[in-house]
Amino acid sequence: MGVNSNRVEDFSSQETTLRITTESIVPGMEIHNVCLPPKKTTLQKLKQRLGEIFFPDDPLYRFKNQTWCKKLLLGLQFLFPIFQWGPEYSLRLLRSDIISGLTIASLAIPQGISYAKLANLPPIVGLYSSFVPPLIYSILGSSRHLGVGPVSIASLVMGSMLSETVSPHDEPILYLKLAFTATFFAGLFQASLGFLRLGFVIDFLSKATLVGFMAGAAVIVSLQQLKGLLGIVHFTTKMQFIPVISSVFNHRDEWSWQTIVLGISFLVFLLTSRHIIFNGLTQSMKRPKLFWVSAAAPLTSVILSTILVLCFKLKTHKISIIGYLPKGLNPPSANMLSFSGPDLALAIKTGIVTGILSLTEGIAVGRTFAALKNYQVDGNKEMMAIGLMNMAGSCSSCYVTTGSFSRSAVNYNAGAQTAVSNIIMATAVLVTLLFLMPLFYYTPNVILGAIIVTAVIGLIDYQAAYRLWKVDKLDFLACMCSFFGVLFISVPSGLGIAVGVSVFKILLHVTRPNTLIMGNIRGTNVYQCLGRYKEASRIPSFLVLAIESPIYFANSTYLQERILRWIREEEDWIKANNEDTLKCVILDMTAVTAIDTSGIDLVCELRKMLEKRSFQLVLANPVGSVMEKLHQSKTLDSFGLNGIYLTVGEAVADISALWKSQP
Repeated sequence: MGVNSNRVEDFSSQETTLRITTESIVPGMEIHNVCLPPKKTTLQKLKQRLGEIFFPDDPLYRFKNQTWCKKLLLGLQFLFPIFQWGPEYSLRLLRSDIISGLTIASLAIPQGISYAKLANLPPIVGLYSSFVPPLIYSILGSSRHLGVGPVSIASLVMGSMLSETVSPHDEPILYLKLAFTATFFAGLFQASLGFLRLGFVIDFLSKATLVGFMAGAAVIVSLQQLKGLLGIVHFTTKMQFIPVISSVFNHRDEWSWQTIVLGISFLVFLLTSRHIIFNGLTQSMKRPKLFWVSAAAPLTSVILSTILVLCFKLKTHKISIIGYLPKGLNPPSANMLSFSGPDLALAIKTGIVTGILSLTEGIAVGRTFAALKNYQVDGNKEMMAIGLMNMAGSCSSCYVTTGSFSRSAVNYNAGAQTAVSNIIMATAVLVTLLFLMPLFYYTPNVILGAIIVTAVIGLIDYQAAYRLWKVDKLDFLACMCSFFGVLFISVPSGLGIAVGVSVFKILLHVTRPNTLIMGNIRGTNVYQCLGRYKEASRIPSFLVLAIESPIYFANSTYLQERILRWIREEEDWIKANNEDTLKCVILDMTAVTAIDTSGIDLVCELRKMLEKRSFQLVLANPVGSVMEKLHQSKTLDSFGLNGIYLTVGEAVADISALWKSQP
């Protein structure tokens, strides 16, 4: 059935082949029909759209045409990835996992203690967080190499957000309750994103935003560690650049030369080891012994510094030490979760922010190492696994955990084969909790500060910032806003500013889309941007414009004004160059992926305005959904026989031939 034109076909069947018009006027040029998409009910369209939004990977395709027993097994494997690789597990794999598990345990133990300090939590909580969450992830997670535990960025954000309202020193019990409650809400938020398949929410934290945010956070965290590295007793709790620097120089009388010497010595050792780990990943695999030694550098530093302080404790009394740490398994903390009271909003806000950050890091790290071994990591499964392990962790004296890049890099290079390496690491932490805690009594706090600085300094990616400047100035602006916002205002405010700049960038692209004037590549039927291709040239009496975005209410007014401006500028150019009078405006709608009612009104109004000026408006190659809406709104009825074509080339050829045939 034609739609007011012999070039528009309505196919109610599933046939999608274009019918070719036989009455082509131009020899050698076939004018094709522009077809409507196959008819679908509203329910079918809704089902397809929701499927594309929430199930782009079609996760249930493996269940099709399977027996009930097979479906049950596939269901278990889908929910618990351990059932996928568990039946094929062997002693050879166990040997590799034991080595890698013990290796990352040597990193996890000092990191756990240090990062807990970064979050203003008791050091033992950091070790607790390296025991329960890895066990849960090994059952639910889909990554083979992800090393689970506390991470610097989430620890920093939790510590800074909670300490702005509650002092960890004056109200330690309340602070601990809020930390566990925030962890629960972080896990609930993460698991909900995975269950509802809403992972695209974390995409609002763009790469540019994270580069600036992490760099600013790394600088602030490093400056905060000057308290431990210099031996200062009284230090500001604020997380801004100016108060921290002021506190450092206002307490020069508290500087301890013993602490400074010890801190600088081990900081140099740790930075050298970090260089071996992260700047020589491929080389270190060729020299695994060197890699394992460098990976164990944090634990080595803890052991050596503890021995030094113990041996010279009479002469090192000015060096602050950790002190007593309780032995034993994670005590239950479900009774400490608080779901009421004036601080609930703070716990929820902290949980959501730390949840988003830790989820972004965990999924990015998992996918990075999965790509190196050519296997896939299911993002939604990872969200549920990380969320559930944080919910369980909040009930067992743990705070926010995720996949750590440093642990994962060590895990990967140590030869990990499966998630069993996390079980081995958790077992090593368990042994430490049960039997080795008294050994950390004389561990100096300055070593924890050195470990933190070593860990967070890698977050300053100046090369990525330079690439942003070269490629996209708006991305660089978002990066800098995030960086300086964290540095001079606060960590959450800096993140909020960066997200705001990123959203502004999205709105800018939506409301101010690109429009291009197109020309013909000589000797072909190809039309490209005149400003981009020197060999492209204007077609006399035609103005070919391309719109490179959907047409929505947000940009319809702008597009109308911009198209009219293109027409005015084209008429000025024609007058200046004594060219043929403009007769036809062709809109190339190849990149117009969607249109709403405001966009349809734009097309109608534009056609009427051009018709009053004796111009013809022609549409070229509208996509299926756009074509369908134009048909349903009866807009196509007003375009006549020569108002819509499959390509710009066919439109120019056919309309030119019609002009020539007219007397």
